[in-house]
Amino acid sequence: MTISAESPPSTPHGGLGKLLLGLLVGLGVTAFFYFDLGHYLSLDGLKANRDHLLAFTDANYPTAVILFVLAYCTVVGLSLPGGAIMTLAGGFLFGSLLGTLYVNVGATVGATLAFLVARYLLRDWVEQKFGSRLGPIQEGFAQNAFSYLMTLRLIPLFPFFLVNMVSGLTRVNIGTYVAATSLGIIPGSFVFAYAGRQLGTINSLKEIASPNVLMAFTLLGLLALVPILYKKLTGKST
Repeated sequence: MTISAESPPSTPHGGLGKLLLGLLVGLGVTAFFYFDLGHYLSLDGLKANRDHLLAFTDANYPTAVILFVLAYCTVVGLSLPGGAIMTLAGGFLFGSLLGTLYVNVGATVGATLAFLVARYLLRDWVEQKFGSRLGPIQEGFAQNAFSYLMTLRLIPLFPFFLVNMVSGLTRVNIGTYVAATSLGIIPGSFVFAYAGRQLGTINSLKEIASPNVLMAFTLLGLLALVPILYKKLTGKST
């Protein structure tokens, strides 16, 4: 399978727009740390509020789903810590399958927002400064973007927020990015959402991301590179 390279539409060069967007993102991140909101996105914080969250969800299910998805979008879109805890909460509140679905929507939309922010704010500057050295890398990534992104999403060794921002600096088209992100995060989301059903027995996230689980994700990620290896070995388009 060949993913066609498509240069994204040129972004506006309005310095004011970029300044306002940068300030908005900066204010959001500053508020998160200033008000210590990270306390609520910790394992201890989730356990301490589990009864209140469950009661609210049972009494206001549609509202709880909307708020959960919006909160997940915000956390991922601003590249804030807490995605793993949010996924646990999704499984605890909505069940393994629906929790995975709601996490997928929130994470994909949030990752796309982070991707677009990085592209709008930083890509032009990066290309102007390092364009000559990035040319071959950009071309290779654009031609095989789906497989590369699937690998990065499946292997949890690559930080989610970093993949979002770095992808925004490439020339990968947004459709390929969204598809690879949405598909690539399903296995990890399901594992954490499933674990969320046993929230009371979890004392550390390391109990979920065991070596065996990490190895399984790594193997899945490497399988996503098979089309690229096949093309290189045979000289054929995939």
